[in-house]
Amino acid sequence: MKNNLNRKKKSINHQKWYEKRLIFKSFVCLIYLIVITILIVCIYQLYQEKEEILPWSQVETVDDYSYITISKMSEKFAYYEQSNKEIHFVIEEEDTGLWHTYLVAIDAEDYDKYKAIIDYTYERTTEVPEPITVYGYPVVIDDELRQLAIQNITNFVPAENEVVITDENFNTYLTNSYLDTTIPQREEFSFVLFIVIIILVIVCLMFILTILDREKFVYKKVEDVYQKQKKKVFSIRK
Repeated sequence: MKNNLNRKKKSINHQKWYEKRLIFKSFVCLIYLIVITILIVCIYQLYQEKEEILPWSQVETVDDYSYITISKMSEKFAYYEQSNKEIHFVIEEEDTGLWHTYLVAIDAEDYDKYKAIIDYTYERTTEVPEPITVYGYPVVIDDELRQLAIQNITNFVPAENEVVITDENFNTYLTNSYLDTTIPQREEFSFVLFIVIIILVIVCLMFILTILDREKFVYKKVEDVYQKQKKKVFSIRK
């Protein structure tokens, strides 16, 4: 009779322990899911920032991959023979009707892609072409190119909107860089993104181990390592 009571008591205690453990385990899994969700959102945002393509007006460094939507374009006014690269003036129009003049570098072999816009700009045709969006990286304008741009801008900007471009106001109207479309987009390594992905993998692994009831095995291994290191420390002190 007494043995039966002991067994029953142990059974009840075991059941309570199991229920408590299940509640704790559910709570831990919930924490894991919240952390995993936060990490996934962080990874998405970091990836979006890494892959973000900025409009030319928002460029801050030469590492910013950017774009300009061309509605009008000049003939080349400068040419780099070594890289077979042409420099053109372009106009980008806003929805409000305002327009901005910039400098763009293209591969000379790609000239035909822009010929329709160039012909329309010089009124060689009345057919309005579709705007072309070009992508690339900023390149700082050197003194020689700056002088060529100042000398040739009057041949491109409409007379009624003409602004006298000088060394003093050059950066204000044309910026200090040109968009080089001959530079392909670079895949840049993000250390922060890499670390967050590693953390996500670890958390996912712990979540799976917890679901499979294997977390005790992991904790035991960690405890064994800790005890071994502890013994080593004490042995060295002796």
